[in-house]
Amino acid sequence: MDETIKRVIPNHFSLPRRINRLGQLAYNLWWTWNPEAQMLYRLISQRLWDQVNHNPVTFLKRVERSQLNAVTNDRHYLELYDRTFQKFDAYLQDTQTWFARHYPQFAGETIAYFSFEFGLHECLPVYAGGLGILAGDHLKEASDLGMPVVGVGFIYNQGYFVQRITEDGWQETSTYYLDYDEVPIIPLTDAQGQPVLISVELPGRLVHARLWQVQVGRVALYLLDTNLEQNQENDRQLTARLYSSDPEVRISQEILLGIGGVRALRRLGLQPKVWHMNEGHSAFLVLERARELVQSGLTFEQAAAQVRKGNVFTTHTPVPAGVDQFPLWLVDKYLSTLWPQLGLTREQLIALGHQTTPWGESFCMPVLALRLSDHANAVSELHGEVSRRMWNFLWPDRRADEVPITHVTNGVHTPSWLARRLRLLYERYLGPDWLEHLDEPELWDRIASIPDHELWAVRQHLKRKLALYVNERARQLWMRGNVHPSQVLASGVFLEPYSLTIGFARRFATYKRATLILRDYERLLRIITNPDMPVQIVFAGKAHPADEPGKLLIQQVYRAVKDPRAAGRLVFLEDYDMNLARLLVQGVDVWLNNPRRPNEASGTSGMKAALNGVLNFSVLDGWWREAYNGANGWAIGEDADPVDPTHQDELDALSLYDTLEKEIIPLYYQNRSTDNIPSGWIARIKESIRTLAPQFSTRRMLKEYLTEMYLPCLEAAEEEIPADTAVTLDRAN
Repeated sequence: MDETIKRVIPNHFSLPRRINRLGQLAYNLWWTWNPEAQMLYRLISQRLWDQVNHNPVTFLKRVERSQLNAVTNDRHYLELYDRTFQKFDAYLQDTQTWFARHYPQFAGETIAYFSFEFGLHECLPVYAGGLGILAGDHLKEASDLGMPVVGVGFIYNQGYFVQRITEDGWQETSTYYLDYDEVPIIPLTDAQGQPVLISVELPGRLVHARLWQVQVGRVALYLLDTNLEQNQENDRQLTARLYSSDPEVRISQEILLGIGGVRALRRLGLQPKVWHMNEGHSAFLVLERARELVQSGLTFEQAAAQVRKGNVFTTHTPVPAGVDQFPLWLVDKYLSTLWPQLGLTREQLIALGHQTTPWGESFCMPVLALRLSDHANAVSELHGEVSRRMWNFLWPDRRADEVPITHVTNGVHTPSWLARRLRLLYERYLGPDWLEHLDEPELWDRIASIPDHELWAVRQHLKRKLALYVNERARQLWMRGNVHPSQVLASGVFLEPYSLTIGFARRFATYKRATLILRDYERLLRIITNPDMPVQIVFAGKAHPADEPGKLLIQQVYRAVKDPRAAGRLVFLEDYDMNLARLLVQGVDVWLNNPRRPNEASGTSGMKAALNGVLNFSVLDGWWREAYNGANGWAIGEDADPVDPTHQDELDALSLYDTLEKEIIPLYYQNRSTDNIPSGWIARIKESIRTLAPQFSTRRMLKEYLTEMYLPCLEAAEEEIPADTAVTLDRAN
């Protein structure tokens, strides 16, 4: 690391000396996956903590001094404070992490992880969905394992949009403006106290970007920001919001992420040996790395051979239409100064990403990444099969099953998504050090030793917590004074904790089929309003602002939710974020997922639900195809790809209704013990946790990335670059 670069935590707070480290803790997102650390803020003022969306920076700026003084006289609070900071310090100072113990020969190396979005916590809304949440979990797990990972992405000053649903069910959006003084990000400055900057070339101009840091436990995440006075107004907006539909903005963003991201790491004095691209958005980094080597005297062919050894590419997209690609005229406009620096002609550069599609020729970012990466993976077993077929044309002399794209199935960061009450329960029955062994299947065999009544009590507590939260949200909605009473009813006023509750929460893309359960609406009404065995269904999710079909799906769901015949047993919760996601994956009974196979590359929300004792009810797509064993949840439809989508929708809807009526609902309500515990349901919960918690954790995922992807890159790097070339790279932008 460049020692001249300063990382000074902003000092916004005036805190009593006895608890003054709360300010330091606020700027390390370690607190996001440690409940005791969150309690240090919550115990000062529960109301304010919830009001500021669990943001410790804003919290400490707004909390009353009298409330701070009060806890300095509370012996129990101070014991928790001291205990938490002992744990925090031990974590940061630990020299015997899992990575350090197992791979001491790679101490001091760097693994760079590039992603267009990072979902770390609701107080830092620079994520849109599953890709970002996965990236955030990736960094947290790397921190826990002690892997030398650094993240590279953007700080979006307008975050992702705020969703409001009109009385007619239409999604309206508004902008959330991020105040950098109110979120846990650290400015980077040089020896003169000036912001650390990098620049990239765009047509006719330089665009500058400032660097910020988010500390994620032991891992640093570096975020680029173009909202600077020295940039043109349009360029200042490049890091304003996620996923622009303007192709010129999009290619500019991807040049900034890929090329600018490499320059940012060089500016910080970092020389990664592994370059991991989380999707194709950052694929231009392969050209920047090659450019560095060509400028040092290598031919492009020599540079490309070396660059490939260190590149890892993860694809998340199972359909060609979903990948990032640009018309060739945009490549001419934006990369015309680059191909001479690479020693290439225009045609040679375009060939690196060229793809012919039914709608014409394009420059495809995953093609570029695949051509210049020795290591590539999909994110589930089925997605691996789909990806090998999808990209087979890049290896025309090989059969699809020989295409060099493997799979590393996604996982979730257990401490981030596990309910605190369940964490305490697991600690009691799995052992106090269970988190150190959470990817070991034999540990989870001990789940059987948890008494049914204790597990059921925690599950009921989590349902009550969800119901109370939803009721309070409805109250706040009503207090706004500008909503129709039907909207308040639709937001969950009648939700209660004793009925079987199903959750459906995800991005409202058409392939996810949010309205499949409405297909036979009269039958659905009979199911949910059965007075003896009622069912509640909670919907949440956003459609991309440019996705009109997705917004129509929300409208269809919302109109059903408002139907008086549904008796308030259908609910739609607007403005889905990480906080609401946690409450849902912890608080419902069943997690519903019914995408049109094979369009779900992996999915991770069901993994979070399973960890919390929620049972999955899903199409055999993505992760569920390899997770389902017949006793740990339920399947919708068959293990086969559809031939006709409309016919498949009909078959899947029938399977969904039949399984609900004949298996799920009776198991929940019938054959209860004398103390009203559904023993059959609890048995299925235990089987779900036992089989899914260790396998679908980021602990297992990161270890697979390390052994299958990162270690080959690190080992190849030993002979990769001559010493004189490395010196040249040290002086790169």
